[in-house]
Amino acid sequence: MDGAGERSLPEPDSQGSRAGDDIEIVVNVGGVRQVLYGDLLSRYPETRLAELINCLAGGYDTIFSLCDDYDPGKREFYFDRDPDAFKCVIEVYYFGEVHMKKGICPICFKNEMDFWKVDLKFLDDCCKSHLSEKREELEEIARRVQLILDDLGVDTAEGRWRRCQKCVWKFLEKPESSCPARVVAVLSFLLILISSVVMCVGTIPELQVLDAEGNRVEHPTLENVETACIGWFTLEYLLRLLSSPNKLHFALSFMNIVDVLAILPFYVSLTLTHLGARMMELTNVQQAVQALRIMRIARIFKLARHSSGLQTLTYALKRSFKELGLLLMYLAVGIFVFSALGYTMEQSHPETLFKSIPQSFWWAIITMTTVGYGDIYPKTTLGKLNAAISFLCGVIAIALPIHPIINNFVRYYNKQRVLETAAKHELELMELNSSSAGEGKGGGSRSDLDNLSPEAPGQEGPCWSSRLKISHSDTFIPLLTEEKHHRTRLQSCK
Repeated sequence: MDGAGERSLPEPDSQGSRAGDDIEIVVNVGGVRQVLYGDLLSRYPETRLAELINCLAGGYDTIFSLCDDYDPGKREFYFDRDPDAFKCVIEVYYFGEVHMKKGICPICFKNEMDFWKVDLKFLDDCCKSHLSEKREELEEIARRVQLILDDLGVDTAEGRWRRCQKCVWKFLEKPESSCPARVVAVLSFLLILISSVVMCVGTIPELQVLDAEGNRVEHPTLENVETACIGWFTLEYLLRLLSSPNKLHFALSFMNIVDVLAILPFYVSLTLTHLGARMMELTNVQQAVQALRIMRIARIFKLARHSSGLQTLTYALKRSFKELGLLLMYLAVGIFVFSALGYTMEQSHPETLFKSIPQSFWWAIITMTTVGYGDIYPKTTLGKLNAAISFLCGVIAIALPIHPIINNFVRYYNKQRVLETAAKHELELMELNSSSAGEGKGGGSRSDLDNLSPEAPGQEGPCWSSRLKISHSDTFIPLLTEEKHHRTRLQSCK
């Protein structure tokens, strides 16, 4: 290879491509020398390496516009880039596609492909999925950083009502913003638990009282406690609705719909109790009120608002629809097969409990799910053998999709922790760089984050652009600014 590097690099002549095909290009990428041939590089003439074939005719200005350094004696082009990524990029000249090596950051690899002017369409589909996942992570980090910056910024041009609205929204939606907000969040959590306990305790006959008609109703003390809880939930919901930036999005959010379902039954049953007796029979009113009281169980789902673990579990189940679908399919097939077999095998017994195949479905369900109530059971030898096989198949069918579901839960939980840490890391670097910039200009060492707003008056883009541009963290987020950030050296991705 060293001998090839000593050979002269012929100048392009009038013979055109014939001379270009015989050229040997010696490149040094990150300390790794490699000899490439003109006929190979000319397959993709728009790439940076193909432009090296005829760059000597344009002089040093053309040469240094393509590479970082050039040695005329060795005819060697130097590039301060990642050699591992370069080995993957040059595969496009040999195989017509690019595969990303394991361990390389997808975003950094995309920057490498952009530098070598290799189109992303040559990247294999399996590697594009990693790139898309990393982009989503960066977008999530950018969203979290922007939310924090919005909380830090105070626009003096806004009216008093708008500023008050933002303060109330931050107070109720972000418990970590202040100590009083954290106290309110804990109080709301405790009231949810108290309301749920009261709903359960109110059904105990020993704690119920008789009304004027002799019917058992909840104790007045429990009703007062529930009324107080509902009043708090109503006040909280109305304040959040009035202070929300987007009312329609707030009303259609799943957790807010749960809040409405937890509050609405109380007011509907109260209305029916006082006004419904005039329009319908008392019995129908009582049945309607009893049905609405059942809907009070929806308030237990309000705990998900204050529990990141429940939110993570919900997301894991949402991402595991395929595994859950396979579980239901396995169980459905097993239930149909073993119930039909059990019904057929038990017909020879005079005291059989399997009256029909649909009735046998219940036996198959409680057997395959290892519940076994004992209300229906086989009495023949073949029926017992069928029950044993159905039990074993049920255990296997339930155990198969459990591992992927757990993996989805752990992966999402760890991902959320990493994204939260990355967002805080980016904010710390922005604060550090803004403080350093202030000291360099003769200002104090105090951070400028408290004095900046997300959008300065008269500017179209966020005023954080300058702060973001001087930030050289490995988790740099270009999504918060329209300015492009160029690096001369590949950095690893944390």
